[in-house]
Amino acid sequence: MVQSPLSFGEGLGVRLMKTKICGLKHKDNIEQIASMHFDYLGFIFYPKSKRFVGEDFVMPAISDTIKKVGVFVNAEPQYVLEKIKKYNLNAVQLHGDETPEYIAELKKSIPDNISIIKAFGASEDFNFEKLKPYESICNYFLFDTKTKEYGGSGHQFNWDVLKNYNGVLPYFLSGGIGIDDIEKIKNSKLNPFAIDVNSKFELEPGLKDIELIKQLKQLV
Repeated sequence: MVQSPLSFGEGLGVRLMKTKICGLKHKDNIEQIASMHFDYLGFIFYPKSKRFVGEDFVMPAISDTIKKVGVFVNAEPQYVLEKIKKYNLNAVQLHGDETPEYIAELKKSIPDNISIIKAFGASEDFNFEKLKPYESICNYFLFDTKTKEYGGSGHQFNWDVLKNYNGVLPYFLSGGIGIDDIEKIKNSKLNPFAIDVNSKFELEPGLKDIELIKQLKQLV
């Protein structure tokens, strides 16, 4: 069943967005952020990323109400499955060039209750028709800024591009979102299911600024 990308405060007309804090890797930092009970926490399992959790990463105890997302880039299905089992992940975010065929094959090996988020680099000439083959095998899309690398640029894309999105899946909005952008998003017509924040809330790659994260919690 496709989940609604929006919900409203009863009788208030207030848009409620879910929030994902991505790029976490330090135990104390993770525990502090987990105590604020955001909807999603993201952990990067891509060795070339500055926010790669590392091979010896130990997942702190996190409330079952928070969904743990593993971020992968063109990874072998067996590697993804290993991390799902080891860290009890609730979702996988595929942030590379994964094809519909790859995802269909991956779904055969991972538990049925694992959500799949497929990320795409959005640009002015983005062709939304290419999303169609993914709609039946993914749970969500994620739109990030298109770069030569795989995300983590800290730059925004032109959100007006998303006015052309008429797909059936809810989406995460990512790419250089900072504290000053939250109200803009809430007051826009973008209708994201969730926002995905990372570099604009950091002291250094992988280490989040707790004071900024507290401000974010107040706003969302």
